[in-house]
Amino acid sequence: MRVGGSGLQRAQRFVLLATGLYRLSHLVVALGAVVRGTVAGAACWVLLGTALAASALLFGTAHRRGWFAPAWVWADVLVTGFALPVGASYALGLGTVLANPWTVLLGGSAAAAAGAGLGLRSVAGAVAVLLAAPLVAAQGQATGALFGHLSSVVSSAVMARVFWWYLTRQGTLLDRATEQAVRAEARRARQAERMAHHRALHDTVLATLTTIAAGRVDANAPEVRERCGREAAYLRRLIQRDDEPGCAEDGWAEDGCAEGGGCREHGRAEPFAEVPLGAALEEAVRGAECLGLRITAQYAALPGVPRPVAVALAAAVSEALNNVLCHAGTGRAWLTAAGTGRGAVVTVVDRGAGFDPGRPPGGGTGLRRSVHQRLAGIGGRAEVDSAPDEGTRVELRWPA
Repeated sequence: MRVGGSGLQRAQRFVLLATGLYRLSHLVVALGAVVRGTVAGAACWVLLGTALAASALLFGTAHRRGWFAPAWVWADVLVTGFALPVGASYALGLGTVLANPWTVLLGGSAAAAAGAGLGLRSVAGAVAVLLAAPLVAAQGQATGALFGHLSSVVSSAVMARVFWWYLTRQGTLLDRATEQAVRAEARRARQAERMAHHRALHDTVLATLTTIAAGRVDANAPEVRERCGREAAYLRRLIQRDDEPGCAEDGWAEDGCAEGGGCREHGRAEPFAEVPLGAALEEAVRGAECLGLRITAQYAALPGVPRPVAVALAAAVSEALNNVLCHAGTGRAWLTAAGTGRGAVVTVVDRGAGFDPGRPPGGGTGLRRSVHQRLAGIGGRAEVDSAPDEGTRVELRWPA
């Protein structure tokens, strides 16, 4: 449940508060009238106690339930709105009621509770009862004050009903908008997860299969078989995964996880805990070396970085090395990684065939998704410098 409840629940709480304060204002007036009164003081205190008890039952029950109980609303109408003024008229005398009509005044707040807490037909019935009360209490002697109370009963019921309708409508619209936003966010999350899996498959399984199909490595070599086994395990986890987030973005290498990572086998890690960047990059290097690429790697003063940063940099390096294997026409690459304070610069260079930056190999899908998008997602920047027959240089910089 959302913090603060739904829009409808918030509307109900507001109406309860407003009608409760309205009743409280009438009770304060009643208390002042009883304290100042001199006629039949004990009886007045009994009547005030009855009003207080009826109010406590009505609003106390509503507070516990979250909304008015129709039975208690009717009880309040009959006791506070009708029996109290009529009883006061006959117990204290007509003159007392007309001179100090606080018992009639309570009918306005009873009408407000009825207007909000009852159905439309029931509201009409409750208002009729409340309109009859001051007329019966006045015993046929109409006064301007009583006509004012009649108007107060009607206006209180109407305003409470209108406020309740408006707030309910706004609350419902708010709930619908929130539900649509939640659904949209869920769709975005699913799309992001699918893209993460697509990138991981492109960087791992597809790169391995492409290299084997091109005959660049011996498929029976132990290191190649080991890599294929890890990637098969990753595919198996991906297929068998239920609603648990996948491991595509949680690890450095081709199997999508590392010790202490976010995969099912190793439990969950703190997503923004700092991890050694060098270990993540070395895992990517070893993965490419399994497919026969010779890599000269140099690391200098690499800092610890948040885990998502290490994951993205390692994945981008994997894609750059895969591109050397698949497109550069060379079996050699150089990787250098150096710290820059709290950041890092990683460079992958080859002396292969190179390419026209306007027409990247494979349509540029790997560079766009696995390199540029990954770096942009962590606040970094990727630059690719290449030309036909002049090799390729990929520079990854974080932060940008």
